[in-house]
Amino acid sequence: MSIVEASGAAVVFLLILAVLVAFVTEVVPNDVTAISVVAALVVLEPWTGVGARAAISGFANPATVTIMAMYMLSAGVQNTGVVERLGLYLADFTGGRDYRALVATVCTTGPIAGFVNNTPVVAVFIPMVTSLAEESRVSPSKLLLPLSYAAILGGTLTLIGTATNILASDLARLLIDGRDGIGMFEFTGLGAVLLVVGTAYLLTVGWRLTPARVPVDSDPVAEFDLDDYLTHLYVRPGSPAAGQSVEAFDDAHPDVRILQIRRDGGAYAGPHSDRIIETGDGVIVHGPLQAVTRFREAATLGRRPRETVTEETFESTATDGMLAKAVVTDQSPFVGETVAETGLHDYHETSVLALRRGGDLFRTEFGDRTLEAGDLLLVRTTPAAVRYFTDTGSLVVADERALDRLADADIDDIAPLSPKTPVAVGVLVGVVALAALDVLPIVIAALAGVVAMVVSGCLTTSDAYDAVSWNVIFLLAGVIPLGIALESTGGAALVSEFLVATDSVLPPVGVMFVLYAVAGVLASVITPVATVVLMIPVGVNAAAQLGANEFAFLLTVMFASATSFMTPVGYQTNLMVYGPGGYEFTDFLRVGGPLQLLLAVVATAGIAVIWGV
Repeated sequence: MSIVEASGAAVVFLLILAVLVAFVTEVVPNDVTAISVVAALVVLEPWTGVGARAAISGFANPATVTIMAMYMLSAGVQNTGVVERLGLYLADFTGGRDYRALVATVCTTGPIAGFVNNTPVVAVFIPMVTSLAEESRVSPSKLLLPLSYAAILGGTLTLIGTATNILASDLARLLIDGRDGIGMFEFTGLGAVLLVVGTAYLLTVGWRLTPARVPVDSDPVAEFDLDDYLTHLYVRPGSPAAGQSVEAFDDAHPDVRILQIRRDGGAYAGPHSDRIIETGDGVIVHGPLQAVTRFREAATLGRRPRETVTEETFESTATDGMLAKAVVTDQSPFVGETVAETGLHDYHETSVLALRRGGDLFRTEFGDRTLEAGDLLLVRTTPAAVRYFTDTGSLVVADERALDRLADADIDDIAPLSPKTPVAVGVLVGVVALAALDVLPIVIAALAGVVAMVVSGCLTTSDAYDAVSWNVIFLLAGVIPLGIALESTGGAALVSEFLVATDSVLPPVGVMFVLYAVAGVLASVITPVATVVLMIPVGVNAAAQLGANEFAFLLTVMFASATSFMTPVGYQTNLMVYGPGGYEFTDFLRVGGPLQLLLAVVATAGIAVIWGV
């Protein structure tokens, strides 16, 4: 390697190091980091060799366009209601048995995720699984982590199962001579083996290792430790509150939120109510003790110390309000906004009572707190707001109480199937068939499928745009040129030499195992997409130096990146169940670590047997 090449590789390595640090620390969102890479590569063009056209090539990359189209196709199928209908059939199948609930969850999620984007599948299944857990008298924690893992395993079944597969296919076309990508079902056999092995693990060892963090029938008030933040007051004679509307009275005291007014055995929800407060009314409020004390004295209210506020306080009498737990996903428009900026209170009649982020619990001062992906909110909300959050994907609501209210309704009322269901499913099958039979490239077949969905009325254009995880698209567009720089400067070959050095003590299949392990760890830290882009060139170069099968090494990185179980941040579905399951970071290591090691052995051996080394 010449001095110029060496300096170029050094600059790219420094840039990659900076990107890795940014990904891990998340000082800025990952998609912003990725777009910053585009600018940095052009500014450093004398060393990186990446000009403006190459730097923005990620936006026109077939993998990026295909992934965008698959998000839209998944939304079209999702809109038919077929996934929700399946969830209700699962409830009937389980019959209130905990292990049967686990079997139903794992054995249905995996196959579905092979063809429909697993993020919306998990979003729909979270409330379903939570309801199954309650009916089966088992902690939802015992089911939610297997739900996420099964969805990840399902992504290994087909080319469209996950974004990393599609990206790996395009890299195979670019890096391996004679390769025109990867076939739709080319690796399905091995993917099915991984799904079976992973399912067996989740139903046996994983079931025992998964902790029951959230108690069965847990009261959200106790779960979020809100005993000192919810108070039962009453309106004394002569109180200035009497004669005011609930909304006006609530607006006058911003530090305390009125959640419910109780009168003569009945109740109605606040604070967005025009009902007039009367003397003797009970008032349920949320706020820190000092603020509640100031509020009580200023409004001449009395306190009922013997009446503890629990979930039963809100649910015992029918009102327009409900308590619900909601997850902020990485696709939510609320990410990066403060609670006040989201408009939850002003526009959606939703009051945030508590926020759980990993091991941290926040119960006050929400207005200035910025929301992050994975945050779990306890909210006092309305059925209309729940429907809005669900339809728009703004929040994933895990509200088993709302589902229970529908339990006795007709299944067609709970989860109606759209008249367009056969059309949407047919379009998806057609896309898969066209790509599998090589009639059309996958990117063209997927785009044609989106057009068919829109023309047939299965999907509106606004729904199509809303369905795309644009942060993932920008992440792809940013890291793809970084992979180009790594390859063009010789950086990938340089890293490969360290990998090849293990050949002195390991056979080629052993080198593949090391590659799988490294890629798996990276995927758990810096996202699977970034891992595929950075590690596939390394793997292909290592195979070339060893005289081994380049495609086998590429598949090693692809499978390792697609099976990321060890951290909640490694895969977006892990992040989605993190809060509702009440998990700790170490839970993912304890349950996902052995699974990842098991699949490393099975996948490496399977690749060696099927494709050779």
